[in-house]
Amino acid sequence: MKHANISLFVPHMGCPHQCSFCNQKTISGAVSELTPDDVTTTLEKAVADGINPESTEIAFFGGSFTAIERDYMVSLLEATRPFVDAKQFSGIRISTRPDAIDEEVLRLLKRYGVTSIELGAQSTDPEVLVKNRRGHSREDIFNASRLIKKQGFSLGLQMMTGLLGDTYEKSLQTCEDIISLKPDTVRIYPTITLAGTYLGECYKAGEYEPQSLDEAVSLCGRLLKRFYDNSISVIRLGLHSGGNVEEGYLAGPYHPAFGEMCQSAVYYENAVALLKTLDAHNKNVTLYVNPSEISKMTGQKGANKEKLRSMGYNVVIKGDSTLDKLRIKAEINER
Repeated sequence: MKHANISLFVPHMGCPHQCSFCNQKTISGAVSELTPDDVTTTLEKAVADGINPESTEIAFFGGSFTAIERDYMVSLLEATRPFVDAKQFSGIRISTRPDAIDEEVLRLLKRYGVTSIELGAQSTDPEVLVKNRRGHSREDIFNASRLIKKQGFSLGLQMMTGLLGDTYEKSLQTCEDIISLKPDTVRIYPTITLAGTYLGECYKAGEYEPQSLDEAVSLCGRLLKRFYDNSISVIRLGLHSGGNVEEGYLAGPYHPAFGEMCQSAVYYENAVALLKTLDAHNKNVTLYVNPSEISKMTGQKGANKEKLRSMGYNVVIKGDSTLDKLRIKAEINER
């Protein structure tokens, strides 16, 4: 059953800090304050369109939901109450800051039917957090995550790569720290330099060098595999296309098919490792992946297949519905 969100954006409201990378107007395309009437109208339309109530969540994204003015936050949640009480949605997902979580607000969220909480951790490295003006600590991430899990919410964590002061090794450590917290879901975002941000000014001044697309794909592919190997679902890789991101773009590894590129990179590395163990050089080989993953194994415009051929592996790619995502099986066809 495919999961879906009915997204409601609260642009930058509640954020006590302007993080180095953040221009919520550009990221979400939202410019006006979300009202309870907006919530009602959006949810009524979703129900009328025939959404599946068992797999569709109401999702408040874009700002730090639990840091906005309390009466305003409650008014938005009140607007969802009739739909949640009628079981027209499976629950409510919110995103917020690690330092805007405590036991009191969690009790309030639970009363309104919130089921999933995503924290914008971005990095667990103290220096990276300071340089990017996050305004919270490494300890805030760990404390909030543990409180959320203790209260029975589904925990999601968001991380970014290529931040100001970040390194390949620091991103890998953030990944391992997140794994240790055992979230249900993760989102991975390579840092995109946008107009109207502190990072944008650093970039223009030559004080910040964004990741290249190849660097970001390689790193995020590795992170994806680590999370997958630890049974943690990665529900987003890269920013969504649209929402004015292209308009505000200055630099960085933005690509509308970024997630698929990362998955293709993982398939390629897995295939090379498997073929080497099978001593399949200069042999005809059939590689099997889940049928839904054939295009990712093949790579954009057949890139993975061509790279394998250049290494002496003549491969044919076929589907096998018994295989999980990112898993490959090989069969050598003797000439």
